[in-house]
Amino acid sequence: MNEKSYTELMKLGAMKRNRMKENFVQDLYIDMLLSEIQLTVAKEKLLRKIDMAIDTRDKKSFLHLSGELKEINKRFGT
Repeated sequence: MNEKSYTELMKLGAMKRNRMKENFVQDLYIDMLLSEIQLTVAKEKLLRKIDMAIDTRDKKSFLHLSGELKEINKRFGT
């Protein structure tokens, strides 16, 4: 039977923990990237709607949409 020494087992355990930490950080970066993309897309759609409201001189829609944009900017610190 292939038995490993205590030192080898400890090294394997440490390597496994390091891989788990790396995977966690990688997953965190992916989540942040996806959130950033979603925010960017939402803001672009909102800005297009604001432009349309300006073009059609729809003051009510403009005020509502610009309020939404302010709220998004406040929530996400942009």
